[in-house]
Amino acid sequence: MNADGSNVHRVSNGKGATTCGYFLPDGKTILYASTHEAADACPPPADHSKGYVWAVYPGYDIYLATDTGKILKKLTSEPGYDAEATVNFKTKKIIYTSMASADLDLWTMNLDGSGKKRITTTEGYDGGAIFSHDGKKLVWRANHPDSPEKMKSYRDLLKENLTTPMKMELFVSNADGSNAKQITDYGCASFAPTFTPDDKKILFSSNKHHCDSSDFDLYMVNLDGSGLERVTDYGMFTSFPEFSPDGKKLVFATSYKGKSKYEFNIFTADWK
Repeated sequence: MNADGSNVHRVSNGKGATTCGYFLPDGKTILYASTHEAADACPPPADHSKGYVWAVYPGYDIYLATDTGKILKKLTSEPGYDAEATVNFKTKKIIYTSMASADLDLWTMNLDGSGKKRITTTEGYDGGAIFSHDGKKLVWRANHPDSPEKMKSYRDLLKENLTTPMKMELFVSNADGSNAKQITDYGCASFAPTFTPDDKKILFSSNKHHCDSSDFDLYMVNLDGSGLERVTDYGMFTSFPEFSPDGKKLVFATSYKGKSKYEFNIFTADWK
């Protein structure tokens, strides 16, 4: 759609499940993850008898397409989940989450799918990563089990292509994954991080004020985890912040002003 919300049109092919769309530097091509080659129908929903879990469907692969929907290239083909891709406009690198290592790790690749490289090796979920604007840093969400019992639970769920998202912390590293440091320790769900336009802080979503609930708001923190500030206070779900290329606007998804419990809309705001 256009930046003002007009001209909404579908660009995926309508088959399978589709997620994690992101523009390439040219502003005319996009990448996204889809299960349409695995099956025409959407995969079955996650089994919530196991708690609040996310499905990491093995049918997901990442595709390069025009903004009108024409698929130009399939960028991943390894067995297992490949999704959650974002792009750095300066270095022209893609970062994404993949099961190519038999664990949910971060990988990078070039815009044409070449040069794939695994950059996280700690067992556990690593995902939702994004580069700083200058391409020198990474931030992502992670759940690294810290006890034998938690590790067993993680492994058992992963065998069923599931993972649990309600205990996530944020990590920052160099662009190649080196010098990784955990910057949150709230014991709740902190996710959807992005760098502020000056690359000096991280904006992210968390339910740290109401742990284990769907009440998420936006927070901001320094790269070392200090200086926490709460940015929104809507008392409902608010997440997935991203800045406009010129750094003047913030876009995010929220249930604020929704007419029903699961109505989520896209909002923009000035960033000052």
